[in-house]
Amino acid sequence: MIDESLAALSDTLFSVSVGLYSLAVVAFCAELAFGRSRQSRELVAAGGPAVPPAGASAATPPAEPEGARRLGLVAMVLTGLGAVAHAGVLVARGMATDRLPWGNMYEFATAVVLVAVVAYLVLAVRAPSLRHIGVFLLAPVVLSMVLIGLFLYAEAGPLVAALRSSWLAIHVSTATIGFGIFFVSGIASVLYLVRTRRDATVAAGAGTAAPSLLDRLPTAAALDRTAHRTAVFGFPIWTFAVIAGAIWAESAWGRFWGWDPKETWAFIAWIVYAAYLHARTTAGWRGRPSAWINIVGLAVMIFNLLFVNLVSTGLHSYGGV
Repeated sequence: MIDESLAALSDTLFSVSVGLYSLAVVAFCAELAFGRSRQSRELVAAGGPAVPPAGASAATPPAEPEGARRLGLVAMVLTGLGAVAHAGVLVARGMATDRLPWGNMYEFATAVVLVAVVAYLVLAVRAPSLRHIGVFLLAPVVLSMVLIGLFLYAEAGPLVAALRSSWLAIHVSTATIGFGIFFVSGIASVLYLVRTRRDATVAAGAGTAAPSLLDRLPTAAALDRTAHRTAVFGFPIWTFAVIAGAIWAESAWGRFWGWDPKETWAFIAWIVYAAYLHARTTAGWRGRPSAWINIVGLAVMIFNLLFVNLVSTGLHSYGGV
């Protein structure tokens, strides 16, 4: 029996979370737009070169004025409130259906995005400079939520028979966490590439490059470190998800591995992330080459979620996960 009132509450909270995340994006944009240091604004107004203060490098973000700090805090609060509403979507859906709320693509994708937002909040609290990647993370989050609501939405209902297993709580839960962590890692690698390109432009201009909003990003080293550490955290979780899926497959279908499209692409993703972690510690592959591998890993994960589920056919088609 489905509790329609709780199902409706879940749908309402979904819209509320999208609205709060959208406001957070606006606040983060305002922080970037109006958050230049006073010295930088005076230089721009005077038509002078963007020379960093004495003792600071071009890769060091300018000092943050009080107004920008307040905008950043507002954005963080909105993001936190959005995450609470977002968690409420899954809690209400689970209570309405009396089951774990990741039994179809709508619920799984919603949970993945929530993990990404929570991971960002944890990182931003531990390292305040990472707050400045908020707009670049929350914008894809808002887009993802809108697309999930438009194209993946499913009415609250019971699990299909094939998913009624205790392995759902183990396999799908770990896959959700791993995917969400990799989402943050991939965004950090994209920003790392952008930041290194900006630093190269500033260095080539020998102090004459005009100020840019990209100067507000964390340093390239911080972004590279964030991408690596989140991947290190997510990789064993994803490894366990693949292993748990194989064990569940043996229980359900009588074989551990059958090269089903979902299994195959999950394994390809595992190989790509293993290659990234290896490249990240290998001379000649550190920096931009390894960052590109990490981005390819995120692309494979997204491909596995969307194309493999929506276009190809396989044994995983029934659940959408």
